[in-house]
Amino acid sequence: MIWFLRHGEAADGDEDFSRPLTKKGERQSIAAGEALASLGIAIDACLTSPRVRALDTALLACQTLGIEPEVVEGLSGGRFDAEEVAMGRGEVLLVGHEPDFSQAIHDLTGARTEMKKGSLAAVDGHVLVSLLRPAQINKLS
Repeated sequence: MIWFLRHGEAADGDEDFSRPLTKKGERQSIAAGEALASLGIAIDACLTSPRVRALDTALLACQTLGIEPEVVEGLSGGRFDAEEVAMGRGEVLLVGHEPDFSQAIHDLTGARTEMKKGSLAAVDGHVLVSLLRPAQINKLS
């Protein structure tokens, strides 16, 4: 299964690469990790965009999951092949950006989604099995 976590809310700024999470974004990131743990999801690998807001999201979410995120340049922005990125890694959490994640989910499943900041989605094979918005994630965490 591939899990997609869009980064949490980030501060505005001129330099897109280095925009940090806001306090709300930090809470969203922690809640995502806690929600996965409360659902009993055993994540084998977390792959993240190197952009600060995504990397910080991954670091905070992974604290609860007991794993270290790995930076993957291909998640930094633009179209990518989620199956190729996740191949051979077991249950994978990808942390990145829009509209890339919605496009990747569409490429895999044909589903049209919009990943709000802090949202989680799960794809199993070519089926979208879960789409959790931040309010739902908070209830699970």
